[in-house]
Amino acid sequence: MSAPTEGFVRAGDAGAADGFVRAGDLGAADLAPGELRAVTLADGERLCIGNHAGQLFAVHDVCPHAEFPLSEGALYANGELECCFHGAKFDCRSGAVLRGPAEEPVATWEVRVMDGAVWVRPGNAMADGGRKRV
Repeated sequence: MSAPTEGFVRAGDAGAADGFVRAGDLGAADLAPGELRAVTLADGERLCIGNHAGQLFAVHDVCPHAEFPLSEGALYANGELECCFHGAKFDCRSGAVLRGPAEEPVATWEVRVMDGAVWVRPGNAMADGGRKRV
């Protein structure tokens, strides 16, 4: 996968200065289309990072219904992310619930690529089980 550069952090930019943090050792080229990966950030936050049609996305790696890892689920060609525990489905881009039993959206994170590495920062601040991100 070739990582897009426009609108992404450039080499030398301070990712943390604008709220972005490194997503472990994950590189943009490490994710094939349709693949999901679990990543734990330095602060202990668990994310599910995936590649949907060549675009990387990141969501909180816990299904808001039963706290099962979304990274162990499935990503479909239409962008639906399915929890393999009870079958809840979410839009991988917005975190919106597409099918229950989940009732709350999953928190999304913005994704940028810098020198091939994946960087993230919180996106939809009110998702994630009602916990507000700042």
